[in-house]
Amino acid sequence: MHNLADHELMLLIKAKQHKALSVLYDRYAALVYSFALKSLKDEQSARDITQSVYMRLWTTESDYNPDKGRFTSWLLTVTRNMTTDWLRKQRRINAPLLPYVPEELERIPDAAVTSPEESAERQSLKAQIRSAYRHLSSQQIMLLEHFYWQGYSLSELAAAYNQPLGTVKNRLHQTLKILRRHLPAEEEGL
Repeated sequence: MHNLADHELMLLIKAKQHKALSVLYDRYAALVYSFALKSLKDEQSARDITQSVYMRLWTTESDYNPDKGRFTSWLLTVTRNMTTDWLRKQRRINAPLLPYVPEELERIPDAAVTSPEESAERQSLKAQIRSAYRHLSSQQIMLLEHFYWQGYSLSELAAAYNQPLGTVKNRLHQTLKILRRHLPAEEEGL
């Protein structure tokens, strides 16, 4: 079996021949592992991805087509896709988006406020924001909170919301237009 071509081994794997998977593993496990390690920079995670790639080869119904390119290119594409999925999952697990809580406005620090006038102005601004928020949907409020107060990038939000980046940008733009409409304009010339 060691003298069979990669595509022939893949056909045997689809027929559930364990030895064919073992031969492919011996040929390319180091390549898959090194690719995953370079992407993840973590040995255990790279080992997990390597195992997952070979489990995928064993369980998937997708076919490698030798007419469309080299087997190693196809295998590294599978590895890259699995690594990307793993990274996205880890980002969601390690940095979940926090839900918006209206009381968060009360937690805006007043440490820089030194006079009663500044304190009153700050409380007035909080009241104006709260009032303008009433014109927004909960999704719009959450978008503002995540982007402006929690520091998520638009691409991170697009991934977290499972929406195209352009959609998230457009929603943020529309949300800001609504806020501008409902926040009193600053008086000029004072």
